[in-house]
Order: sequence, then structure tokens, then C-alpha cells
Amino acid sequence: MLKVRGLNVFYDNIHALHDCSFEVNEGEIVSLIGANGAGKTTTLHSLSGLIPYRSGEIELMGKSLRGVSPDHIVEMGMAQAPEGRRIFADMTVKENLELGAYTRKDKAGINKDLEMIFRHFPRIKERLSQIAGTLSGGEQQMLAIGRTLMSRPKLMLMDEPSMGLAPLLVKEIFSIIKDINLAGTTILLVEQNAHMALSIANRGYVLETGKIALQGSAGELVASEGVRKAYLGG
Repeated sequence: MLKVRGLNVFYDNIHALHDCSFEVNEGEIVSLIGANGAGKTTTLHSLSGLIPYRSGEIELMGKSLRGVSPDHIVEMGMAQAPEGRRIFADMTVKENLELGAYTRKDKAGINKDLEMIFRHFPRIKERLSQIAGTLSGGEQQMLAIGRTLMSRPKLMLMDEPSMGLAPLLVKEIFSIIKDINLAGTTILLVEQNAHMALSIANRGYVLETGKIALQGSAGELVASEGVRKAYLGG
């Protein structure tokens, strides 16, 4: 579904991603783990068309993304739930969700997807008319995920969904991510909480200073001594 080959990204003279190659197959949850500053968010922004890449290739369902604008990438079936949630704080919950469907014209389908989101996030339904900035951190994360789902992505990019959340809420969010995947959405998950990320993933990649350092099944990475020491606390 997604193939990344030899991706190189620069910020002026800083080489942020070095020949990164990885892939995500349809139906998978793939976790990209690494420390702060490893290049995880840069990777997602490159995939989403928000940051240009100097060399390499990104293909989504067999089509090159070189030069494709971010809105067209969403229309092609890939959308991102960004780090820090980035909800529209001065707008209502409902308006945030509606903006997630800005590339769509199928009103019946949009209403159907709203009901799907309410099933995943019943608390969001209770707060439709509430100003989004007044939601709790966990509710804002649910809204950010729901807003992304409103574009009906085939592949969903998720950037640090556990950031700033209490442990119980982290478990709830990751359970919902798994449910979204089981309902048919492929997921590329960027996450510092390596234990939680690998607990729901099929496969994973470890990113270190802009390079893919390790890859394998989730079980193989959990069993790796290097991964355990660096990311799993033991």
C-alpha cells in the first residue's frame, strides 16, 4: 500500500532523514518508534506532502507522491492525525469533524461516517456543540482521530497519539486504534511509547538519527535486547 525508498529530507543544511526505506501493507498496523529528534514526525510530514524530500520515492497504492499537494494526498486515501492534536480550538466539535470531510461531497456517506465515529467515541457525540478547546486532553485526541477518519482514509498516519495522556486514557486510545484497524483502516503509527506501539502492531521500524536502524515483526522487536534497553526500560 505504501512504499518508501531511499528517502532523504533536509532542513537547510541539516540532513534529517538518511536513505529511509520502509513499507506498509494493506491491513497492517506498522509502528515507527524512536527517541525525540529521531525524525519520526519529519517522516510523516514528508508522506503527507507537508515537507518536500530531496531524493527518494514515496508510492501510495502504486502512485508516486512526488509533487502531489497535501489535499490531493488526502483525496488519494492517506490522512494524518497530527502530533499535539491540532484541533481547531475555537470551533465546535461538530465543525471540527465536518472539516475533516472537506474533500468529500457525499453527504449520506459523511453522515454514515459521523455515526461510525460516535460508536468509537461516544463522548464526542455528547459534546458536539461544545467548543473544541474546552475538551479534556483525551477528548481532544479522540476528536483529532475522528476528524482524520472523516476523510475516510485507506491509510491513516498517527503521530504520538499517547502524548500527554494519563495511562488509563492511553490504553483506551490504543484499544480504539486497534478497533479502527480491524474495521479496515491501515495504520502507520509514530509513537514514543514503544511498549504500547508494539503491543498492537504487526511490524515495526526503529528510527535513530534519521536512519532506519532495525525492523521486524512486533514480537522480534520486543525480543531485541537493543530495543528493550533503549525503548522498553529493561
